[in-house]
Amino acid sequence: MKPHITLDRLKELAHYDPATGQFVLKKHRTGTTRKVGDVLGSKTKAGYLEACFDQRIYYLHRLAYFYMTGEVPQTVDHINGNGMDNTWDNLRSVTHQQNMENIKKMRPDNTTGYRGVHKWHGKYRAKIVVNKKQIHLGTFSTAEEAAKAYEAARPSIHSFYAPQEVI
Repeated sequence: MKPHITLDRLKELAHYDPATGQFVLKKHRTGTTRKVGDVLGSKTKAGYLEACFDQRIYYLHRLAYFYMTGEVPQTVDHINGNGMDNTWDNLRSVTHQQNMENIKKMRPDNTTGYRGVHKWHGKYRAKIVVNKKQIHLGTFSTAEEAAKAYEAARPSIHSFYAPQEVI
């Protein structure tokens, strides 16, 4: 694997604007059609922006964090859940576990319409997962009641990283 780009090299090749979240090319790179002043980044299937520097592809949110702090983070989280929004105020370094707590999308096979709620023996069960372990929050007559139990438990279990939703 090629070594990680150095901060000096990154700043030589591109400028990051923390207010817009964009990287702009400062120095022409051979083998590319990009011109000085071009905004860098191609959208990935996963919904992030990426760019190639010195024959290695990088996610731009990771490079933005590196550009601003000089540190290579374990995981960079988009606070608002939008992987295309690389503004500095929207990025934070988190552990993998904290990032998993911030997942906003509901599973595609969810039939109740609520995260953390599923049908169970003719009722609705609420559960939350912490460190790959399920915590049973109760069994309820309606999906709405189960969802309220999930939402009530989430702030104390997932704390700062839990997405905020209103039922």
